[in-house]
Amino acid sequence: MIDTLTDVQRTLSRVADAWAAGDPDAYAALFTDDADYTAFDGTRMTGRRAIADGHRALFAGIMRNSRMTMPTPDIRLVAPDVAVACALGGIIMSWQRRRTRPSAKRLSSVTYVLVRHDDTWQVTAFQNTRYRPWSRTLFGRLMTRSGK
Repeated sequence: MIDTLTDVQRTLSRVADAWAAGDPDAYAALFTDDADYTAFDGTRMTGRRAIADGHRALFAGIMRNSRMTMPTPDIRLVAPDVAVACALGGIIMSWQRRRTRPSAKRLSSVTYVLVRHDDTWQVTAFQNTRYRPWSRTLFGRLMTRSGK
């Protein structure tokens, strides 16, 4: 089991490496042919080709030389060949080179579903949601105050 979790972690590291390389085809190659990909803004891409095409302009433009951070994700096996990985991470933009963590604006809660084919793990579903805890907003704090 430890080897399996390590293999899943390696795949996620390759996802981050392909992002940092700005290579949409290498990035998409880590996903299954029929993967579901939901970006932070709700944009949904289905399939490896759509994922590559959806990142081509990003990697050539605003996301050029950016890097993905994902501190050690929580990984659990839901079946021998299926893993779910959850983490709080984000993107560090090229002009933020000295940073080790993404800015609050780019912090996201991400979920990956990975499947194993033979000895290779691939991402079959991805969901990125901006981290904006409601209870930390002014309105959220006011709404959750006790009525003393």
